[in-house]
Amino acid sequence: MNKPPRIEEVTAIVPASLMIRWTTGETMQADIGDWMARFALLLPICDPEVFAMAQVGWYGHSVAWGDDIELGADQLYSRCKAQAGEPSPAEFNEWMKRNELSLSTAADALGMTRRMITHYRTGSKAIPRHIWLACIGWETIKHRNAA
Repeated sequence: MNKPPRIEEVTAIVPASLMIRWTTGETMQADIGDWMARFALLLPICDPEVFAMAQVGWYGHSVAWGDDIELGADQLYSRCKAQAGEPSPAEFNEWMKRNELSLSTAADALGMTRRMITHYRTGSKAIPRHIWLACIGWETIKHRNAA
């Protein structure tokens, strides 16, 4: 089974951003200021000195501040992708679900292997922009032909 992306390195950018290098080879930034303002459990990291102590959590599955505060890699990866304007594995899964596509039918629609579709669904490989554009184009043509 393909593994979801994990965090290899994290750098805190005060007051509320994290620069994260992922196992996919991507380096992306996540602004988490809204989470810090919304969730009382994150109140301690509002202190710039505490925030600056961000580190890679257990085997890359989180960003941690000591033993008490962690943010999961899956949520951070989705946030990074969304803030960068790139498709996330969740969006790719939603595209498949919305169009009632299996691994095989999605692979046929995009002219690739089931294995690559699985990588995109799990986030073990980044979804290239041209593949996401192909998804949008395929869906547009499908709906135009159905009308």
